[in-house]
Amino acid sequence: MKMEDLQPIGKKHPFIIAGPCSAETEEQVMETARQLAGQNIDLFRAGIWKPRTRPNSFEGVGKVGLKWLKNVKKETGLKVTTEVANTKHVFEALKHDVDVVWLGARTTVNPFSVQEVADALEGVDIPVLIKNPINPDLKLWIGAIERIYKAGVRSIGVIHRGFSAHGVSEFRNIPRWQIPLELKRQFPDMMIICDNSNICGKRETLQEVAQKALDLNFDGIMTETHITPDDAWSDAAQQITPAQFKEMTSNLIWRREGNGKVALDLTKYREEIDEIDQELLDLLGRRMGVARKIGLYKKENNISIYQRKRWSAILEKAVMQGAKRGLGEEFISQYLEAIHQESINHQEEIMKTADVKS
Repeated sequence: MKMEDLQPIGKKHPFIIAGPCSAETEEQVMETARQLAGQNIDLFRAGIWKPRTRPNSFEGVGKVGLKWLKNVKKETGLKVTTEVANTKHVFEALKHDVDVVWLGARTTVNPFSVQEVADALEGVDIPVLIKNPINPDLKLWIGAIERIYKAGVRSIGVIHRGFSAHGVSEFRNIPRWQIPLELKRQFPDMMIICDNSNICGKRETLQEVAQKALDLNFDGIMTETHITPDDAWSDAAQQITPAQFKEMTSNLIWRREGNGKVALDLTKYREEIDEIDQELLDLLGRRMGVARKIGLYKKENNISIYQRKRWSAILEKAVMQGAKRGLGEEFISQYLEAIHQESINHQEEIMKTADVKS
């Protein structure tokens, strides 16, 4: 894939997408669009086909909703976008002059589905946005981008909507910011949008997550808006009114990449970080050297590699010490778990190859 062939989807920054999670009635769609029309949004979104987790849930109004989107374009002048998941969806969207289509998380996770959409888009000049797959798999996300690119589509962007995970979380879908940031590192010119609605799952934290994305140099946001969100037929808790959306966006600080004088001012801090990073790598190398010595001792004395009590004590102590230094428990845990696993890897290698002293 040649990044220089990619074309921007509208204006570069900021790029704003808003509209209801689902198109429910013509009046609901039209009135939401009317209230958003003066807010300088780039795309009006509405789900026409809704892939739901469980049967008997509202799965969208179907192609009749595409007529409503066409009316939105005619009356308000807004460009429109909707999700597609198969050949039929693509053909119907194109027939009704949808300006941009997006692939949802449940489609991106399945290469067969992505390929079906790609085949349907072959030879068609329409921008495509690709949401991350449900599971945190960067290669799968990139694979979807590549399939759409190979179909001849050159206006491609991505949408970060978070990742599913077991257990209790403050998010509906955990952001795992490092994954979209790595995507951005590999494809620096690709537009990346934050779907704060699906990350949050509740309206109370929408602005916080949107600002976080903008602080990380995302290109824009995608927020679900509805004229009466509490009465929405799907995902009511994460939708806001157009008026609330206007208030939220007016309070956001739109960041920019450093350049010119700003970049020069940052140089000394970046150099300091580079030095610290080098010191950390040196220390980690020394730590693994000690871990290998421990591995030799364990092999010679027939001691198991994993020592539960020792590991628990290290982790507990580090969390306490990290808190005193302003470091979060989750960060310390993930950091130490990675180091611990690397130590185990070194010791396992020694167990396989080192000779026992006689």
